[in-house]
Amino acid sequence: MRVGRILVYLRGAIARAEELDTKAWFQLIRLVMAGMDEARRIRSARSEDSTAEIRIREEITGDWIWCGRAVGIPYTRVMSIVRNAAAIAKGMSITFREMFQPTEVENYPDGKGPTRGAVLQERFRGAHVLQRDENGLEKCVACFLCAAACPSNCIFIEAAENTAETRISSAERYAKTYNIDYNRCIFCGYCVEACPTDAITHGHGFELASLNATNLVMRKEDMLVQAVGMPGQLAAQSDSVK
Repeated sequence: MRVGRILVYLRGAIARAEELDTKAWFQLIRLVMAGMDEARRIRSARSEDSTAEIRIREEITGDWIWCGRAVGIPYTRVMSIVRNAAAIAKGMSITFREMFQPTEVENYPDGKGPTRGAVLQERFRGAHVLQRDENGLEKCVACFLCAAACPSNCIFIEAAENTAETRISSAERYAKTYNIDYNRCIFCGYCVEACPTDAITHGHGFELASLNATNLVMRKEDMLVQAVGMPGQLAAQSDSVK
């Protein structure tokens, strides 16, 4: 359908814009369909010859300007209508194209593995994990750099001294208390970047929702990986948070 004919329909829709009756809406829809037809013409011409594309664009623009003068609509109003119609046609073309694409879903929560079918990126920032070294000792030395770097002030640490009888970490001090309040955590990763011993990392735990705010305060026992097996060996389960 030619643009000049559609502009006549659009004039009636503009006159009824405040009422927004059924006829006005159908006229606008017909305008959008015409814009999509013209867009297809331009795409087909682009693949064949750039000169043909320019000629079609000039023809369409000329039709809009001429019809605007014929019905008494100013040039600026005509071009505004053209841009609006083109934007609607572009958006609707994407919508209709995606409607007929196959649906891609993840088998969560009925899938296999620790994530139950959820597909996570390698750099996904999930629940925090406190790591151990190769000897099974805690890497955290209670330097408080992670708490200082936290912009939401959600990390609370209490330090204690290692003794000859009881050694928790390889340094002089260790974190006696290490709490993270996930009511305030924004998962920015600043604590991970600030840690000099790589003691705190982001795991893949993402099921943190709770109806009780007190359950969102994770303690050291909730985040520390377990040391199992023979002495000096460690099995780090950094993708699971108890």
